[in-house]
Amino acid sequence: MAITAQLVKELREKTGAGMMDCKKALQETDGDIEKAVDYLREKGISKAAKKADRIAAEGSTHIEVDGNSAVLLEVNCETDFVTKNDQFKNLLTELGNHLVKQKPDSVETALKQKLHGEGQEVEEYINSSIAKIGEKISLRRFTIFEKTDNDAFGAYIHMGGNIGVLTLLEGSTDQETAKDISMHIAAVNPKYVSRDQVSAEEVDKEREVLKTQALNEGKPEKIVEKMVEGRLGKYFEEVCLLEQSFVKDPDQKVKKLVESKGASVKGFVRYQVGEGIEKREDNFAEEVMNQVKK
Repeated sequence: MAITAQLVKELREKTGAGMMDCKKALQETDGDIEKAVDYLREKGISKAAKKADRIAAEGSTHIEVDGNSAVLLEVNCETDFVTKNDQFKNLLTELGNHLVKQKPDSVETALKQKLHGEGQEVEEYINSSIAKIGEKISLRRFTIFEKTDNDAFGAYIHMGGNIGVLTLLEGSTDQETAKDISMHIAAVNPKYVSRDQVSAEEVDKEREVLKTQALNEGKPEKIVEKMVEGRLGKYFEEVCLLEQSFVKDPDQKVKKLVESKGASVKGFVRYQVGEGIEKREDNFAEEVMNQVKK
């Protein structure tokens, strides 16, 4: 049976599901709209679509390591309560195992892949979880690291998943040190590994800000340049991992700790749940009025 645009439109209005999902449902059910509704409900797509406009700014980070591959991911939901749910925890593990083995290049690619290379698509799996858990859930982002047998991953999850850090330590298999560095990154939140990663543009901008500050403080212009360079060193300590005092031993820099292990920090990634997502400001009175009107 030919699936018309009108039929797709009707199913969309009934379920709130996406156009492609509606078209697929109609194809699977030979154009029977009632069966298509059931099909979408069974897949969890109908309920998932109705939750699509909600703000999901809570959630959890998660790390999966598989040999010389590791992934840090963030999955968002609507309430912190859901992150304690065993179904949600299982979702994190399943997604982590898929990502670390299939190694997609983007979230969009991951969602269209078959979960673990077979069966339902990752997006369908997430939608079915939405139907069971009852909240909007989304795979927001992930980063995959690869290492050799001579390197170590530092995996650290803080505050039950609110912050996740994955570090790649090259030239050493000392996982404990790698984890300690990840713990430091979780606490201090550096932006770069070392100062050579900071762009010249950013350094120039910071230099101008510091110069203006010094002049506004009434410092003589002839010593301002020297002061700026000194303060620029403090700036690098704030943003560069290797320049920072190690949290577990403030008397030594992270650089010294790493060098003592004959290693180097190849890279790190730090996720904090919900960062950059505009959280909804709930208006309790408005919410009550909306419920009364229903």
